[in-house]
Amino acid sequence: MADDAPAERPPFRVWVDADAAPKAVREVLYRAAENRQVRVVLVANRPQVFPRSRFISSVQVSAGMDVADDHIVARCAPGDLVITADVPLAAEAVEKGAIVIDPRGELLDVRNVKQRLAIRDMLTEARASGVDTGGPPPFSKVDLQRFSNALDRQLTRALPRPPR
Repeated sequence: MADDAPAERPPFRVWVDADAAPKAVREVLYRAAENRQVRVVLVANRPQVFPRSRFISSVQVSAGMDVADDHIVARCAPGDLVITADVPLAAEAVEKGAIVIDPRGELLDVRNVKQRLAIRDMLTEARASGVDTGGPPPFSKVDLQRFSNALDRQLTRALPRPPR
């Protein structure tokens, strides 16, 4: 007898590329995990320190190029939220149907991630040929506020409303 029931969707998770996430961003995520009762998974190749919580966990992957990224891509599900500044990771997560926010609060999706990837590749090529492309500006309070607002919008869309 065939089971025609739809497969149950895995629980919503927030995947964090934790090696490069600013401490202030991680702290916002920790508060959101508790307040919204959402699972936050920190993925990094070094141990992470985080508050004891049933909603926050950490996965330490082996050292190596893109190991944490590969772990996130292999496990994120459509509709999950991925927090990363890594544009190639963002592109792969978007391709899988995940929602991506960078630590400065920019939403990366099917409309803009390929353009961001092209710009990143162009800058990488320029640096390889000796051009000083500079770097991103220092992380600011404005960036943190943008991130907090973007996170709140995405969690509001993704999570069921609590009963009244």
